[in-house]
Amino acid sequence: MRVLLSTIGSRGDVQPVLALACRLAALGREVRVCAPPDFRAWVEDQGIPFVPLGPRVRPTAKAGPPVAPSPEMMRRIAEATVATQFEVLPAAAEGCDVVIAAGALQIALRSIAELRGIRYHYAAYCPISLPSPHHAPPAWRGEGPNADAEDNTELWARDARRWRDSWGVALDAHRTALGLPPVPDVRGHIVTDRPWLAADPVLAPWPGAADLDVVPTGAWLLPDGRPLPPEVEAFLDAGEPPVYFGFGSIRTPSGLGEAMLHAARAHGRRAIVSRGWADLVAPEDPDCLSLGEVNHPALFRRVAAVVHHGGAGTTTAATRAGAPQVVVPQHYDQHYFARRVHDLGLGAAHPAIPPTADSLSEALAHALAPRTAATAERVAGTIRGDGTDVAARLLDAADRG
Repeated sequence: MRVLLSTIGSRGDVQPVLALACRLAALGREVRVCAPPDFRAWVEDQGIPFVPLGPRVRPTAKAGPPVAPSPEMMRRIAEATVATQFEVLPAAAEGCDVVIAAGALQIALRSIAELRGIRYHYAAYCPISLPSPHHAPPAWRGEGPNADAEDNTELWARDARRWRDSWGVALDAHRTALGLPPVPDVRGHIVTDRPWLAADPVLAPWPGAADLDVVPTGAWLLPDGRPLPPEVEAFLDAGEPPVYFGFGSIRTPSGLGEAMLHAARAHGRRAIVSRGWADLVAPEDPDCLSLGEVNHPALFRRVAAVVHHGGAGTTTAATRAGAPQVVVPQHYDQHYFARRVHDLGLGAAHPAIPPTADSLSEALAHALAPRTAATAERVAGTIRGDGTDVAARLLDAADRG
């Protein structure tokens, strides 16, 4: 079986795809990954063939605050994005038996699958990215979170119209040029009526819907056997477990480093600060360690709490490690995971405002409570680690069928 896995986004979008690619390769499948060029070295270091798709995404972490693009800007972005996908994906899918689109920006891949006459699957990382009357859709870029309403159906209908308005013209133009019919429902075309949900069923369960046959696989986790760097081991051994602060690939406000250290000290804790894509600056202080990329599962098992942005991967890793959490969400599914951390008793959901020393300290008071730690430890034992195996079996079953 030859498989193409394609995604567009930050590390949180690419890592699950790489996890599944590595599992499939270990099972003897031919697999390649299509993703932004930022991730070429990382993917190829795992022995997986790589196809770059679109521009680099890391510079967006250092841009100004997120804003909603104007209709004209959205039109230009849509045209360029769709054109690039139709240029790159046909060659990337050459010789493949199945293609898997992960994440919401895979506008062209199903059209390429139709053209090639091969199987297509869509995978989401969070339940709220899939239509259901039980929750509201995620907010679009630059907007605040949608609140669950009595009539979520209307919110999803409006979301479908926005998908059509944003991507439909460019998608249909390329499909017509290839001899394919236009797509009246862009979101439904991409998602299909039987999408996969690559999320843990305890942390992020599917609530159900009449018009979608969602297939939960569990989260796609990439094994990480790297030891912690010596300086991290030395810092951990030098005192009580510190508080970890890390915001992945998202933007961070100025002065956040000082605020984080003050918040940790307010509870008698030291701090470990991950620089992330925003190159977050940590104070030069013996109670604070600044670090780059490390083995998160190994580190999270040894800290007092994890303060993070609420990405699907980080939330799953912290939950599986049994670490109490503070989630500081900015956009898309991060608000969902902040609520889940709160609702499961795993920690605190920080308000959707720029964090300060006081607001972080208040949230940490809840996360560091003994009751929260006990709950986090208990829930950790329920988080599955077999998501890539489940996905591989689904592919094999479809191949035999």
